[in-house]
Amino acid sequence: MPVPYVPTLGPVRRDDPLHDLSEAVVQNAGTDRFLPWDKDQRWFDTKTEHVMADVIEHDRGLTLIPTLAERAGGVVKVHVYGTATDGLSAGADLARKLAAAHGARKARIVWFLGPEKPDAYAHGVGTRVQLKEFTDGPGAEPNARMVEYKQLDVPERFADFAVQMADDGSAFLYEQMRAGTVGSVLTVLDQGTVAGAIGPMETMSDAAGRARLLPQYFGVLPQYRGVGHGRALWRAAMHWGHQHGAAYQLLQTEVGGASDRLCTAEGLTSLGFVNQCDV
Repeated sequence: MPVPYVPTLGPVRRDDPLHDLSEAVVQNAGTDRFLPWDKDQRWFDTKTEHVMADVIEHDRGLTLIPTLAERAGGVVKVHVYGTATDGLSAGADLARKLAAAHGARKARIVWFLGPEKPDAYAHGVGTRVQLKEFTDGPGAEPNARMVEYKQLDVPERFADFAVQMADDGSAFLYEQMRAGTVGSVLTVLDQGTVAGAIGPMETMSDAAGRARLLPQYFGVLPQYRGVGHGRALWRAAMHWGHQHGAAYQLLQTEVGGASDRLCTAEGLTSLGFVNQCDV
């Protein structure tokens, strides 16, 4: 397993009980329930992606684990693990077959590369799994003042930011914020304008009982980039996580993107690459 990644759960730590996690995911398939450590439960009422346990293919050199996600018209993903030279083509064949059988709109393969592989192998198709550990503290101090969303003198200012950053998920986040269903959201102001935000700030226990800082929506308006707002937000989030007892955070960043470069510069550990494409 070049990257510690469990279908329907996502990336985990290398020292997590991978066998037990995988078995739990298979046993939970089709129940619509969330496992206790599944981070997606903060966004949805039921689990809508499950492992298709009856069509897993496994031999000595190749394991294919299909999943079916019911959202967006249905998406079949085949996760390809192993060293077989024809692994990706076998995964693509299975994905297309299962998508047709289940009336899914998309068929997709997911494959993995270790952290020693060149970034070029994942450009355009991959995300880097990044690990931040808090054993040595939260890291450098943010060089700007953060304002929690609820403490903005005019909370509606966030609405303008959310509209402009809708493609980055901020509009969806704003809906959750107004509904009061998510944790704190940190903002940075530039001459009274919400220039950037990161959140929600929340922790959840993993399968080993350790507190992890969950991934956040994170963005800075284009006209305010390049002056350190993104780095300040990131560092403020790490201080929040440390202060609230998180042991670590796992993130997936688009290879070569702004967040990817920031996390690398801030000293996070790469656990490898998760690549995917439609077939």
